[in-house]
Amino acid sequence: MRSVFHEELSLLSDQLVELSRLSAAALRRATQALMEADLSLAEQVISEDDAIDAIRRDLDNRAVDALARQQPVATDLRQLVTTLRMSSDLERAGDLAAHVAKMARLRYPEQVLPEALRPTFAEMAEVAEEMVLRAGEIVRDLDANGAVELQRRDDTMDRLHKDVFRVLLDEQFAGNNQLIIDATLLSRYYERYADHAVSVAIRVVFLVTGNWHDEEEWDQHEHQVGYPPRAEA
Repeated sequence: MRSVFHEELSLLSDQLVELSRLSAAALRRATQALMEADLSLAEQVISEDDAIDAIRRDLDNRAVDALARQQPVATDLRQLVTTLRMSSDLERAGDLAAHVAKMARLRYPEQVLPEALRPTFAEMAEVAEEMVLRAGEIVRDLDANGAVELQRRDDTMDRLHKDVFRVLLDEQFAGNNQLIIDATLLSRYYERYADHAVSVAIRVVFLVTGNWHDEEEWDQHEHQVGYPPRAEA
């Protein structure tokens, strides 16, 4: 029975990795649709979000069923409970990719982003996709130290998020109110997408150690593993 149970836990981990892969692919295609005003690609991303939702539902049902049948304790219990939270984070990341695609669809055939912001959003998309894929690897490998790495990458995303507002608030920026609102929402989508990746990694730390870490503890851990001090924003 225990061997069957641990096979179930392994399957749940595989499904989390698959969710990270699908959410990353969705964001990549959504960004392409946004940058190229590609309506058919935007529609594809939106329709394929149902597949991400279906995997999340199946994963959650399996986890709840295992909780009911096995009555796990200690690490096994932590894994099941944490899995439910991580599946939610990854599914929400997929939703945010769909939101980007919906923005491209809403403004079609117009370009949503002005030239001044396109490089920043291209970098945001690259960072966000890398982060959620790395989150999947952290889940697969139970890599508690990987959370520190994602916190670092999230600092980059926060900087890019601020860069968007610097452009929008510049007196020489000539965009209208609609453009400003659209760019603000899109920047928030990418920033929140990255936050979900970090959240997954932090839950792995809880799974491995049984402890939550606040910001001060993360800074101390970074010092212990030899990272340089964080740059001030």
